[in-house]
Amino acid sequence: MISWLDVYHVVSATVPLYVSMILGYLSAKHLQLFTPEQCAGINKFVAKFSIPLLSFQIISQNNPFKMNPKLILSDILQKLLALVVLAVVLRFWHPTGGRGGRLGWVIIGLSISVFPNTLILGIPILAAIYGDEASSILRQIVVLQSLIWYTILLFLFEINAARAKTSSGSSTEHNTGGNENEEVNREEEEPREDEVAIVRTRSTGTMKVLLKACRKLIINPNTYATLIGIIWATLHFRLGWELPEMIDKSIHMISDGGLGMAMFSLGLFMASQRSIIACGTKMAVIAMVLKFVLGPALMIASVFIMRLRHNLFKIAILQAALPQGVVLFVFAKEYNLHPEIVSTGVIFGMLIALPTILAYYFVLDI
Repeated sequence: MISWLDVYHVVSATVPLYVSMILGYLSAKHLQLFTPEQCAGINKFVAKFSIPLLSFQIISQNNPFKMNPKLILSDILQKLLALVVLAVVLRFWHPTGGRGGRLGWVIIGLSISVFPNTLILGIPILAAIYGDEASSILRQIVVLQSLIWYTILLFLFEINAARAKTSSGSSTEHNTGGNENEEVNREEEEPREDEVAIVRTRSTGTMKVLLKACRKLIINPNTYATLIGIIWATLHFRLGWELPEMIDKSIHMISDGGLGMAMFSLGLFMASQRSIIACGTKMAVIAMVLKFVLGPALMIASVFIMRLRHNLFKIAILQAALPQGVVLFVFAKEYNLHPEIVSTGVIFGMLIALPTILAYYFVLDI
């Protein structure tokens, strides 16, 4: 059963994060200490320095030779199940005001339901309950998210962004080809020219999507932090190499403040919105159901299938009940794909994270 000491440890780990978020909100909303340009600068510092270095610190401390295969497979299975469920639901239900079509809604559904805020909230909360074992398990999930899932998600965002462009390009090529064929031989050559134009447009559009996605991955600091973190973890745990003290302290100086800065940045964003519920009450409720019901339910099915046991079983489920990551809001805002829904999910997810985790913890301990 859950003890009051466990509750105290969880509260002690999470209250400082909420303090940072509230300070950010108050300083921008009521005290007006920061201009919009300064808020953007703080957000960029968090995105370009704090979070990448924090990712490096977490990943480099994870032993890649002791990763749990069942945990990895459970995480993969959860994502696949979510994709199937969302595809089936959206096959029969078409939300109004859909930007990006059905694929856009699938991307947002995946972002909300199966990408937990493991780095910022998961490690401090679950480490307060389960200790170093939880930190080790969650580092493995952070590695999977940074190396695999965020990369795949970014490609999906890119594909969705290019589809409209491709369709309009096809229409333009179709019309141009048709006008030229009218002058030559309207009856025989028009269908053939149209087919060639469409194929060329699709091929060009696909290459543009891939090249654009690759460019964005190359200039993303988190990509370098993840790769260098994995390389250094391999050298450290295989050969026993240690970082030079001056480099280690430099990384810790910035990364140690990454959690607080990320939460402060989230508070600044909250202050910039006209309403905290930017997407409306109905969509906010749907987002909360996706995050705190569907995500954990799919993980429960995954861990049962993979036969996880004991604390590994509990930690896998609890991390699935964490609120969604702030990185996903960055993606949604950059591609203008329902950022109001994702931001609402982040904000309210942060607010109800603690009672939700405690509720799941209590149920799992019965």
